[in-house]
Amino acid sequence: QVQLVESGGGSVQPGGSLRLSCAASGITYSSYYLGWFRQAPEKEREAVAIIESDGTISYADSVKGRFTISKDDAASRDNTKATVYLQMNSLKSEDSAMYYCAGALGAGYGLDTPFPYWGQGTRVTVSS
Repeated sequence: QVQLVESGGGSVQPGGSLRLSCAASGITYSSYYLGWFRQAPEKEREAVAIIESDGTISYADSVKGRFTISKDDAASRDNTKATVYLQMNSLKSEDSAMYYCAGALGAGYGLDTPFPYWGQGTRVTVSS
């Protein structure tokens, strides 16, 4: 089972930047997906960005050009751990939400696919 722990949320003014981090462990498959999703109050949860084990990246249209997802799995000696980052620039008030890190093993996952493993979430507030 994949365990995910997020950090890095907080409050920022519009136009500012934040970086989220997610430590993933228990990755027991060579092919995996790590992603960021968000949910604002009274809204459906939506995908923000995902990155595959081979480095393939997908972004939601609403964050393209402003958010960057990346990962670091080189430090894991047994290839069972990875850290995924979400660099968020030019933040807008509509980016305010609880951000969740999610993971999946195997193949066939995408922005519209439910992920089986989730972190506890970290709150991002963009307000002047």
